Amino acid sequence: MNLLPKSSKEFGSVDYWEKFFQQRGKKAFEWYGTYLELCGVLHKYIKPRERVLVIGCGNSELSEQLYDVGYQDIVNIDISEAVIKQMKERNASRRPQMSFLKMDMTQMEFPDASFQVVLDKGTLDAVLTDEEEKTLQQVDRMLAEVGRVLQGRETEWLFGMEEGRKQLAASAGFRRLITVALHRGQQYDGMDSVQAELSTRVMELAPAGMPPQQQVPFLSVGGDIGVRTVQHQDRSPLSGDYVIEDVQGDDRRYFRRLIFLSNRNVVQSEARLLKDVSHRAQKKRKKDKKKQRPADTPEELPPAPGQSIDKSYLCCEHHKAMIAGLALLRNPELLLESPLALLVVGLGGGSLPLFVHDHFPKSRVDAVEIDPSMLEVATRWFGFAQSERMKVHIADGLDYISSLAGGEAPPLYDIIMFDVDSKDPRLGMSCPPPAFVDQPFLQKVRNILTHEGVFILNLVCRDVALKDSVLAGLKAVFPVLYVRRIEGEVNEILFCRLHAGQKLATPELLEKAQALERTLRKPGRGWDDSYVLSDMLKTVKIV
Repeated sequence: MNLLPKSSKEFGSVDYWEKFFQQRGKKAFEWYGTYLELCGVLHKYIKPRERVLVIGCGNSELSEQLYDVGYQDIVNIDISEAVIKQMKERNASRRPQMSFLKMDMTQMEFPDASFQVVLDKGTLDAVLTDEEEKTLQQVDRMLAEVGRVLQGRETEWLFGMEEGRKQLAASAGFRRLITVALHRGQQYDGMDSVQAELSTRVMELAPAGMPPQQQVPFLSVGGDIGVRTVQHQDRSPLSGDYVIEDVQGDDRRYFRRLIFLSNRNVVQSEARLLKDVSHRAQKKRKKDKKKQRPADTPEELPPAPGQSIDKSYLCCEHHKAMIAGLALLRNPELLLESPLALLVVGLGGGSLPLFVHDHFPKSRVDAVEIDPSMLEVATRWFGFAQSERMKVHIADGLDYISSLAGGEAPPLYDIIMFDVDSKDPRLGMSCPPPAFVDQPFLQKVRNILTHEGVFILNLVCRDVALKDSVLAGLKAVFPVLYVRRIEGEVNEILFCRLHAGQKLATPELLEKAQALERTLRKPGRGWDDSYVLSDMLKTVKIV
């Protein structure tokens, strides 16, 4: 029976595949390789608990064999109604959790970021039958849909948009740049191990005429290389899957991190551990693995008491800069005895509001967090605690501020801080969400700020045009605007004030910061000696 098409163009035809699978019957057809030939690669890069989408599944046994060895969260799609019907009948009783759907991969019906893995064993080749414009457009649609449904950095503005990729290449200083995603669960000792695995594939994509001995530099975006100890993982109805992990820093100290798996290369919150509890726990775990234990006995996770967190230490440079913004207030040397009122939108691990609470004993802090799961995370894993002076309000920051500003006698805050991330990584601005910098909303922020108050915003925006628009909008509401760029990061901290007469030159800012720091460094204050407050304001620029 001849099932080959008359021309390669037929590979892209729905009618061809309908006839193909009707004539082929139930006998499996494997493109390019069987499960046994591919399983080494598949098991290395796909974890059993990850959600997998197989596009153009046909009647291959690949999904079935993956399912049988423990990969049970698999969705299969194909444009052929005949083959989807066959596969449903073949797997209904033996593999009830696996699904088969008739769907066009260029117009998928899944929500964004629905899968950790998209697997294609030959469908792209069936589509890319020539290099005509119409064919290339079809390929672009396919790859755009794959990027849309994937969870990972592939969909971020920096990697997923043309402008972002140009910026990435320009910052790296090269004309040709290959980006490779390192997913969680892949463990490498260091960059040398990554390079050894990828070098052959990278050279296959080298420009024609490049000398064979030419060295190709490998660059890293983020800190995913190395060993992590996962202390806890869970799912939030609002933020999705997240993990709490302990990692060893360059100084051999251990740090605890909160990671949202929808944006897994961004550290949402970080705190330094007082002792290397993670290291000791890891050694204990390795030792325990050598002992015989019943199969149904769960592995014990090491305790994570609140006192293991070094609350005097701010890990994030942008948090240090935001704290330095308190020096802009009147008489900073008297702030420790002043009844400061602060509003912090975005709790995360709670290190920012907790630092203010602990170092400014007369302060009153209202923290607003939309996700109740984050309050539990901050309390259990990051040493956070509420008190008479520290209250957490579970609410949308937009609604909370709008409600305050709309009241007959709205409360006034000396400091308002925004440190809230966007849930849409495809935007060129990942912090804050765009609605937080709309001018009508900024007017509400202005209405609850004291006359001498400071509005402090963590801005993470790679899109130059969008950033210029945000700065212009802020300037229209707050006449005095300082910008402090965080070296080596995308973060920029904005300090906004209400009146033009409050503008200070850099020497005056440094003098005020030094006055505040002298007070904070007095004996018994528990100040971190490595944190020089005035350094945070040295490079401030006035917009």
